[in-house]
Amino acid sequence: MTDSPKKRRSAAYDTAVIAISAALITVCSWISIPLGPVPFTLQTLAVLAVFLTAGGRRGTIAIAVYLALGAVGVPVFAQFKGGPAAFAGPTGGFLIGFLAASLICWLLEKLVFARLMTSTKNRIIFGFVISVIFELIMYTVGVIWFMTVYAAQTGPVGLVTVLGWCVIPFIIPDIVKMAAAVIISSRASRFVRQ
Repeated sequence: MTDSPKKRRSAAYDTAVIAISAALITVCSWISIPLGPVPFTLQTLAVLAVFLTAGGRRGTIAIAVYLALGAVGVPVFAQFKGGPAAFAGPTGGFLIGFLAASLICWLLEKLVFARLMTSTKNRIIFGFVISVIFELIMYTVGVIWFMTVYAAQTGPVGLVTVLGWCVIPFIIPDIVKMAAAVIISSRASRFVRQ
């Protein structure tokens, strides 16, 4: 039994959205300013904008594709890095945190937020809520990973020190990026078939 032309067109459309989204995350990851152990990039802005615009399923798949490309050595990460070493280092948890956060937020979108996003105003409100949850999960995974790997490679490090390196300098920029992602998605989502 073959798929209908409509189903094939829908699958092709989804594939195109996912590919464009993964490429967008890559380009934004390359825009990088060294800032301590964790570089400042537009990666988080792109990840959030993709997730909110493309929707949880396609956004999560796009993030997974982006991470898979990096894992096999394509230089898609900040500072044109790629390969398994990018995950094995202290900051690899933030990459893994993207996938963990997107999976949890996709589930929340399906179970809770999809029914509530009935207007542009609600999309903006819940876009911010989803973004905050996403960031909290990503930072939690990233900080735990950083502390574990850093301790194994260099020696124990305190939570306050790691927060000072990996979280506190990024709070204000990430709030700005969250706001930008919500605004971008509220405008761009009307052009992306859900």
